[in-house]
Amino acid sequence: MAAKYGKYIITGGQSGLKLPSYRWDSAEVAAGKHTRLLYLDNEVIKGAFYVECVWYWKGSEQPIVGAHTHPFDEVIAFLGTNRKDPQDLCGEVELWLEDEKHILTKSCLVFVPKGMKHCPLIIRRVDRPIFHFTTGPGGKYE
Repeated sequence: MAAKYGKYIITGGQSGLKLPSYRWDSAEVAAGKHTRLLYLDNEVIKGAFYVECVWYWKGSEQPIVGAHTHPFDEVIAFLGTNRKDPQDLCGEVELWLEDEKHILTKSCLVFVPKGMKHCPLIIRRVDRPIFHFTTGPGGKYE
């Protein structure tokens, strides 16, 4: 017998995920550089908000996300994997907020208010794997 609430446990990505035009996932950008781990939105579970989890393995000079806005607030997180110094991002991430360039080298959460232009996002250097997640109360990432 299937568990009554097992449908609420997400253990993988979304098959056939269509990314918005400002998100690049071409073979040239993504090849061996990251792994999409988990994805949730209103299409996966009715009523759910947007969450995506990714591991970054290698850096690149190419942006993986272009400048855009959302009609909802968003939280963007980058977490390093240095057990002796969890604040160490173990690499370098470039993230733009409006017209300000930020170079991230510490584990962090970034709050992006709805309507704020953010990105491009460039994972410049990865010394050790970097865990990334992003979430927002919108039912779909758009």
